[in-house]
Amino acid sequence: MRALDGLRLVVALMVALYHYLGRESASDFWGVDVHRVFPNADFLAHYGWLGVQIFFVISGFVICMSSWGKSVGQFATSRVVRLYPVYWAAICLTFLVVTFVPTVIEAPTLGAVLANMTMFQEGLGARHVDGVYWTLWVELRFYLLFALVVWTGLSYRKVALFCAAWTIAIPLSDRIGNGLVSYLVQPKYACFFLLGIGFYLLHRFGNQFVTWLLVGANGAFTLFRLETFMPHQEDVTGRDVHYWGVLVMVGLMALFFLALVRGRLDWMSWRWLTVAGALSYPFYLIHQNVGYTMIGVLAGRHGVSAYVVLPATVLAMLLLSWLLHRLVERPVSAFLQRQLRRPGLLDPQPVSR
Repeated sequence: MRALDGLRLVVALMVALYHYLGRESASDFWGVDVHRVFPNADFLAHYGWLGVQIFFVISGFVICMSSWGKSVGQFATSRVVRLYPVYWAAICLTFLVVTFVPTVIEAPTLGAVLANMTMFQEGLGARHVDGVYWTLWVELRFYLLFALVVWTGLSYRKVALFCAAWTIAIPLSDRIGNGLVSYLVQPKYACFFLLGIGFYLLHRFGNQFVTWLLVGANGAFTLFRLETFMPHQEDVTGRDVHYWGVLVMVGLMALFFLALVRGRLDWMSWRWLTVAGALSYPFYLIHQNVGYTMIGVLAGRHGVSAYVVLPATVLAMLLLSWLLHRLVERPVSAFLQRQLRRPGLLDPQPVSR
């Protein structure tokens, strides 16, 4: 689905603009109040935080779609080869940049770098090499839960039951207040993954009452949860976050996915969208601290115009993302895939029904 690939890059750019122009802490790199850098774009940039939640919706859709007909071993293999190679490269690149091009970013210790290589650093209590990595820990816990369904064999009934159980667990975990339960259920983020899965079920199986019930329930949870995020975002951006702005973004996302599942976006078949989708993950991994460093050197130290620095930084991050994709992700992922699919290492037979 090339339209979905295009959305991935659009959302990654949303998050980047939020970090570059929306957060007050970016002022340290620009050398002036960030809200004065692009005052006309400031209002839009500080809604870019919603891009992370849209990423989770995309993840729910894509993981359900790509796991159909696969064994749990194949599911695990696909996640490892997709996530780790470019992630390792991004860690090394970020470490080198923030260490040898000093800014206000504190360089991570080697211990933190090693902990980050596992992708479990948050569970280990280690610092993230780049702040954006927190979302990967959320994703990993989603994969762990969804792997249980893959293990039994994906079918409409099983996925719908899984979604129903997880949806019911969201308010229950909030009420119970047990740390372990909340850790697994992820009440703050579950609705986004579930919304994505629901959209995929609509795409694959058409109009089913249960599917629409799941989409409606998690759509309601999404609106509620986003409202609870707003006070924090107001602190981070130093600006009022209007709920109507959140509603507009959610509405646009819903319209996109409804058009996607109905086949209304099939005309978007340009090949470059596939490349755009492939760049979104490495771009997301490197854009923050590496991008901040570039902004700090060009704008903060040398006073280069923001009208030059911003597009130059975005283009540089896209170029680096393309290099990581071509030189690291593709060859290393192919190598890992061959190694992990050796006979006897992982069961290659799907267990779907």
